Amino acid sequence: MTVRASQLGALTDALAAVLPFKEPADSVLRGFFRHHRGLGQDDRAFVAEGVFAALRRLASLRIQAGSSTPRRLAIAVTLRELGASLREIEGALSTGETAWAKEFKAAKPALSPAQAAELPDWLWDKLSAALPAAERDALVRSWLAPAPLDLRVNTMKTTREAARAGLASSGIESEPTPYSPLGLRVAGKPALQLHPLFTSGAIEVQDEGSQLLGLLVAPKRTDMVVDFCAGAGGKTMLLGALMRSQGRVYAFDVSWARLTRFKPRLARSGLSNVQPTLIENERDTHIKRLAGKIDRVLVDAPCSGFGTLRRNPDLKWRQTAESIPELAVKQARILAAAATLVKPGGRLVYATCSVLPDENEAIVDAFIGAHPEFALGDAAAELRRAGVALDTGRTLKLSTARHGCDGFFAAVLERSA
Repeated sequence: MTVRASQLGALTDALAAVLPFKEPADSVLRGFFRHHRGLGQDDRAFVAEGVFAALRRLASLRIQAGSSTPRRLAIAVTLRELGASLREIEGALSTGETAWAKEFKAAKPALSPAQAAELPDWLWDKLSAALPAAERDALVRSWLAPAPLDLRVNTMKTTREAARAGLASSGIESEPTPYSPLGLRVAGKPALQLHPLFTSGAIEVQDEGSQLLGLLVAPKRTDMVVDFCAGAGGKTMLLGALMRSQGRVYAFDVSWARLTRFKPRLARSGLSNVQPTLIENERDTHIKRLAGKIDRVLVDAPCSGFGTLRRNPDLKWRQTAESIPELAVKQARILAAAATLVKPGGRLVYATCSVLPDENEAIVDAFIGAHPEFALGDAAAELRRAGVALDTGRTLKLSTARHGCDGFFAAVLERSA
């Protein structure tokens, strides 16, 4: 590959936009491309790959480069992570940069355990306290590889076999996901936005781990269901499809922007049993009105997101040690509010995409201690009923290293009759 000066310049500018970590990296990058419409497809791919490679390997790149400037990091990531040789990049460098690049290539700095794991010190310490060393090391290694593209098949419109065949006829290879009976894992990063299966709502992009959460909720067709933190609606649509567009699913969220992004996806899905609902907070009147009336509640709580570091590597640099106890307070508050919706004999599934006990077991244990009407169910038994051969104990604990999907935690909380 020959790297042009314009490509390296675009990567430098993109890193300058992302590295302040004021907004999610994918959102910043989308805005960057909107303002640089002259970039070709290959240039965009080079910039996106470079940005996310730099975010994954930022700790060691900074040490080896001896610099945090966007220009030096752009050169460093191109040489070390994107596979360019010095000869292939030299035409894009000044004389001084060429001399520096030679020094960079030769440098072999000593790294602390956290730097070698490409993590901030505080997160390395948290993981070391929470996990056995071998499990911790496997997990942090798994975060350094890009995530695969997982799809969920909308069973209201097609079958997994038919969707796989339809993708194959377009030259897109896929394999059934190992656990979710609704999932396909796609090779590479094909553009799917204009594919007929996507535009018709027959497939949706959704990580396999996220799909398993819906199977834990296990709604019946006539149930009333609440997705308490619906976001862009991926799990809401799964719940609606599991109910065969019967019953009622309320998609609650505090962000009108997220619900707005959900609406075209909902229209494609063909579901008629989903009601997007804006709430102000966990004390909203919609919640009070439905108190004690809901059969199934899903709480995919706002969290650190560390289970998604393959696809969102900026999170390890955007979150801080102080943000974890702040999130825990919010998670406990949301869980308590959502629990008021559950009728006797109903079920609540509390979930996060975090691997930290502070956001997972600690929240559930404190909730059960304060709410004796709820008891911990058996996630493994529920998955067996759905035909899923996966047993991580009474709670669902998905590891990127062991299971190949995003890292999710989920607890099934059953309310006594």
